[in-house]
Amino acid sequence: MSTDPIAPDTKDWTWTTQRRCAECGFDASAVAAVDLGDLISALTGPWQDVLARADVRVRPQPTTWSPLEYAAHVHEVLEVFAGRFELVLSEDNPLLPNWDQDAASIEGDYAAQDPAVLAREIPERTTALVDILARFDGGGSPEGVRNLDENAGEACETSIFLWGRGTQRSDGAEFTALSLARYLVHDLAHHLHDVGAGDRLPASGAADA
Repeated sequence: MSTDPIAPDTKDWTWTTQRRCAECGFDASAVAAVDLGDLISALTGPWQDVLARADVRVRPQPTTWSPLEYAAHVHEVLEVFAGRFELVLSEDNPLLPNWDQDAASIEGDYAAQDPAVLAREIPERTTALVDILARFDGGGSPEGVRNLDENAGEACETSIFLWGRGTQRSDGAEFTALSLARYLVHDLAHHLHDVGAGDRLPASGAADA
C-alpha cells in the first residue's frame, strides 16, 4: 500500500457556493436550508458501501488518496464543521480556527484507519451535525422563508437571521451560515465523486433530485 505524500490542495473552492461544479456536477448554490439535513445524510450514507470495498485501502495512483483516506477525511470534516456551526451560533461574526486538511491527514494517519470504525462513526457524526444545523431553525433559504405564512412571522425572521449570521475563515474568505453549509455539502458531494460514487449524487440541492 503506497503512502506517498499527497500534493496539498491549494485551490479556492469558495466559488462552489455560487454555481455548479463542472467536475463533480453538484450545484450547491441550489441548496435551501430546509433541505440540508436530508441532503447531508444522503451525501454521507454511501460511505458505508465505499468502506466495504475489498480495495478500500488501495490508492488509484500513488499520489491520490485511497477511498479509506477520503472516508477518514470526511469523518474529520463532519466534526470540524460541527464545531464551526456551533461557533457561528454562539458568537457574532467569529473567525473560524484554521484547519489544515493536508496536515490533518498526516497527523491522523488516514491510511491506517479502521474502515469499520469509520463506517460506524460517520453516521454518528452526521447525526450530530444535522442536529446542530436544526438549531438554525431549519426554515429554508431566506427567500423561501419570507414566503411562509405570515402567522409564523417571528419564527421566520429568526431563521432568516440565523442563516444569515456571518463568519470568516483565517484566509479572509467570508461566509454566512447558509453559504458555509453550501460549501460543506459540495465538499461532501465532491468526495463521493472522487471515490467513484458519483452515481449516488443528487444533481442539485434536493436530496431526492
